[in-house]
Amino acid sequence: MESGGIIGQLGIDWKLFLSQAFNFFILLLILRAFVYKPLLIVIKKRNEKIKEGLEKAEAADVRLKEVDVIAKGKLKQADQESISMIKKTEEKAKQLEQSLTAKAEDHQKELMAQAQLSYERELESSRQDVLKNASEIIKKIIVKTVELKPEAIDEALISKAASQIKDGKI
Repeated sequence: MESGGIIGQLGIDWKLFLSQAFNFFILLLILRAFVYKPLLIVIKKRNEKIKEGLEKAEAADVRLKEVDVIAKGKLKQADQESISMIKKTEEKAKQLEQSLTAKAEDHQKELMAQAQLSYERELESSRQDVLKNASEIIKKIIVKTVELKPEAIDEALISKAASQIKDGKI
C-alpha cells in the first residue's frame, strides 16, 4: 500500500476510485437517458390522465347537477300539467253533470207536461161524460116532473139547467 496521505491510509486507491466514479457517471447518464426520462414521461402522462379524469369528473358532476335541475323542472312542469288536467277533467265532469241534470229536468218537465195534458184530457172527458149523464138525468127528472105537471116546465128551463151545469155553477 502506498502511503498517500489520509486517503491512502484508509485504503482507497485513486485509480480505482476514479474509474468507479467514471463508471458511475456513465451508468447515471445511461439510466437517466433510458430509464429516468421515460419513467418521468409515464408519470407525467399518468398525472395528466388523473388531472383529466378529475376535470371530467367535475364536468360530469356539474352536468349531473344541471340534469338534476332540468329533471326537477320537468317534474314540476309535469305536476303542474297533471294538476291542470285534473282541474279540466273536474270542470268537464261538472259541466257534464249540469248538462245531464238539465236534460233530466227538461225530461221531467216534458213528462209533467204530458201528464198534465193527459190529466186535462181525462178531466175534460170526465166532464163531458158528467154533462152527458147530467143531461140525461135532467131529462129523466124533467120527464117525471112533466108527468106531474107538464104545463109548468118548458124547454127553456132544460137549457138553462144544462148551461149552468156546463158552466160549473151547479
